[in-house]
Amino acid sequence: MRLSGLRLRVSDPERLSVFYSDVLGMTAQAQGVCQRVGYGGPDADVVMMPGGGKYSHDQGQRYWKIGITLPDVDLAATFLRHKGVEVSDPKQFLDIGYMCHLKDPEGFVIELLQWDFEGNRPENAATSSHPFAKACLGQITLRTGDIAAEDAFCRAQGMRLLSMQDVAQYGFDLHFYAFTDETPPNADLWAVENREWLWKRPYTTLEFQHASGGTFAPSPDYRGLEISGLSSPVRDAFGDQVWPG
Repeated sequence: MRLSGLRLRVSDPERLSVFYSDVLGMTAQAQGVCQRVGYGGPDADVVMMPGGGKYSHDQGQRYWKIGITLPDVDLAATFLRHKGVEVSDPKQFLDIGYMCHLKDPEGFVIELLQWDFEGNRPENAATSSHPFAKACLGQITLRTGDIAAEDAFCRAQGMRLLSMQDVAQYGFDLHFYAFTDETPPNADLWAVENREWLWKRPYTTLEFQHASGGTFAPSPDYRGLEISGLSSPVRDAFGDQVWPG
């Protein structure tokens, strides 16, 4: 089993796929009327489906973002700015990770998350000409008010909980699930020690931003996940479709 795809509805799949390939270093492949873009490893692809075009980022909706993990966020941010892309200043966010954010041309949020915390990055981790050469679609992030229900669904599919991260000052915590047999270095899944390890995984984790008791609206342009090895479509804990990959 593998988390293999994220389906998003966009206004022009072919045009948007050019941004993901030319700017973010992914490879694009036509899939009928859709475009499938990704890094070609065991991580998930983004499947761009026609029919969207009115997306507006809303913190009250189920879908949040994708996270791209890579060795040098500073080089990536500089590269993006040279391409004319607006990107936030990279910074260490609490004890979570060193990151920055941008939006694609249709407004979908993308997080760039460095493998190592600020100050821990080895020298020459990446090259300025190809900062996305070792990148991975590291996270697909959804919001939830009921992590127990999400946990039950994920475990029923065969996913493992790899990390929990407390962001209490912002009113939520984070939970990361993946199809893997790997074990985090610290058995305490709240441990900070596990985080840099997590950002270096070559596969995609399903991340939940959990605000206890929170209520979130469906995201019209989020059309569900794909799981390779799934025998038939299922509904997740929120009611969104999960498709065989």
